[in-house]
Amino acid sequence: MVFPIRSEDAPELGSRELVFRSPAMRSIYDIATQVAGSDASVLIYGESGTGKELFARLLHTLSDRNAHPFVPVNCGVLQGELFADKFFGHEAGAFTGANRQRKGAFEMAGAGTLFLDEVGEIPASNQTDFLRVLEERSFRRMGGEKDIPFQARIVAATNRPLNQMVREGGFRADLFYRLNVVPVC
Repeated sequence: MVFPIRSEDAPELGSRELVFRSPAMRSIYDIATQVAGSDASVLIYGESGTGKELFARLLHTLSDRNAHPFVPVNCGVLQGELFADKFFGHEAGAFTGANRQRKGAFEMAGAGTLFLDEVGEIPASNQTDFLRVLEERSFRRMGGEKDIPFQARIVAATNRPLNQMVREGGFRADLFYRLNVVPVC
């Protein structure tokens, strides 16, 4: 079966198509069509190279958010202030070298979809900040004084056993439950 996921409203997809024959993949596609209309967070489990980001883009394309940005962020390479700057952005003068204001991923996603690749790699020290945004649905840029609303849908992916990491203390349980509303394995 060939299911085009090209959309005039989502040009970042280009001319990609989702091609599959297996009943398991048909099941995954059916899940995407059922979940796409929801604002629920989705957590995609799978090994590297299995198409987790493609599935996230499919969800975005099928959703009512497809006219808004799809913003992918690889969480595996971010920590500390680099993490905060990537997600929150910063105001001019917030730190040495911050010559101008920069929007972070939370703001760039707008009313679209924020895709968190390798979410299991978020350092424990940054998980609290991330959870706060999900709970309060707002954030501040580094060095900022005004709250900015967060409206995007969260789609996350991991190749790690987050439930085991929660049991072992390596991942916050409350963040896990916020992300794992709709698990896709």
